[in-house]
Amino acid sequence: MKIENITTLGELKKSGYESKSIKDELRSNLREKIKSGKLTFDGVHGFENTVIPELERAILSRHNINLLGLRGQAKTRLARKMIELLDEYIPFVTGSEINDDPLQPISRFAKDIIETKGDATPISWLHRSDRFFEKLATPDVTVADLIGDVDPIKAANLKLSYADDRVIHFGMIPRANRCIFVINELPDLQARIQVALFNILQEGDIQIRGFKLRMPLDMQFVFTANPEDYTNRGSIVTPLKDRIGSQILTHYPETIKIARTITEQEAKLDATQNDMVYVPSLARDLLEQISFEARESEYIDNKSGVSARLSITAFENLLSTAERRALKSGADKTTLRLSDFMGIIPAITGKVELVYEGEQEGAAAVAQHLLGDAIHTFFPAYFPKIEKLEKEGVKNAYTDIIEWFFAESGFELLDDCSDEEYERILGSIVPLEILIKKYQPQLEKEDKFFMKEFILWGLVEYKKLSKDRFSEGYQFKDIYGSFISKL
Repeated sequence: MKIENITTLGELKKSGYESKSIKDELRSNLREKIKSGKLTFDGVHGFENTVIPELERAILSRHNINLLGLRGQAKTRLARKMIELLDEYIPFVTGSEINDDPLQPISRFAKDIIETKGDATPISWLHRSDRFFEKLATPDVTVADLIGDVDPIKAANLKLSYADDRVIHFGMIPRANRCIFVINELPDLQARIQVALFNILQEGDIQIRGFKLRMPLDMQFVFTANPEDYTNRGSIVTPLKDRIGSQILTHYPETIKIARTITEQEAKLDATQNDMVYVPSLARDLLEQISFEARESEYIDNKSGVSARLSITAFENLLSTAERRALKSGADKTTLRLSDFMGIIPAITGKVELVYEGEQEGAAAVAQHLLGDAIHTFFPAYFPKIEKLEKEGVKNAYTDIIEWFFAESGFELLDDCSDEEYERILGSIVPLEILIKKYQPQLEKEDKFFMKEFILWGLVEYKKLSKDRFSEGYQFKDIYGSFISKL
């Protein structure tokens, strides 16, 4: 007989079922996962040697947990993943508002029904997916929301006085008994509301309008907080911090490879986009490097952080830009271009907090600076380093390209030009082909034209060529021709 088919207290006792606290549940199932070598928080990347071991230690220690980190660092994702460490089903007294354990009831309702019906007490089963409660801390959250209040309508219907504890309407926390309860952005919770959590975390009793109910709630608390909130909006009061067993610091991806894995996993793409648009590996790396550059940029407030969502939404925009271009030209397939990166600017501008210098530049200009910085960083990994000072008359790897622009007066590359026109224009610059054959001989054929455009943008960043944006595309020229045209 499946355990979830048991419907009465008597049957439950006969089955040999033993009650466990939620913290013991998490601990026991985590021990089994670790012993069997299974991933405990699969789908969360980059934390394998930092955050996850600390989180596992906290769970094994039966601690309430505070995940402290900047925005977009998978704090809520980690909390939700803890559901997988719960037992699949647990029994509760049917009709109980607070998921009373049939073998260890704590509410007056459950105690009364068990006393009346004994082993015939009906029980139901709660799936682990229903054992996760989440509350975003906002300044308008009240004690009544979280813990409860006297319900005058219930008092009137049951003809009870306000002195009777049956008139209490339980808040979110008692209703999450035997569950994981997450409070996001804890510092935003008013100090007086944080104080109301003291007894629940430590002693287990709750107080509602003068009622002191000795209810040992069985809960796993997980809090999330952003360090920026400590100074901007609020703080976690010291006695509450003292009652939280483990505070764990999260962080952003430390390598491009990890960042790519996260973006590819989280981006919401249509199958038709994947089929229509070929994305060179270098384009994926450049996209991730933009976030890394943003976290170091002088224009962006690094205390605020740059969310992993920036790369995810930018990647979605990037493919949509190429898809739109292909649809307009009537093409069934296309390859991503570097000029398509202009389509990601809206995904960047809303996700970065600019400092004063950044505000002076403008959000769109800062986004273009970040793309340029990413190209500047990657260029030496693919081609010879460009020296700031060069000996006059001495040729280098880029001399032929620069001389081609001096002789041909440059070219225009339209955003929506067809693939045939795009390839014809870049193919006409023979020195680009020679440079790629010499320094990137193993390059995939499909990546060649993206790499050619990358070289041009790289030479612009290193002040060897000039690039001007106009309404329909870009104009590339030699740097001296650009200077002369402005005179």
